[in-house]
Amino acid sequence: MDARLLDILVCPLCKGPLELDKKAQELTCRADRLAYPIRDGIPIMWADQARKIAPV
Repeated sequence: MDARLLDILVCPLCKGPLELDKKAQELTCRADRLAYPIRDGIPIMWADQARKIAPV
């Protein structure tokens, strides 16, 4: 994923920062505890497509 794109993408729910998980191919929002999938290099930023992640 392009680093410039990662700099401008935010969580669609809380508008908070996202972190890239290269291994899982996901963008994670710690505030909402959601992981948005990246498919074929395209981030899928729909909340109904995100998976819940455990609190850290």
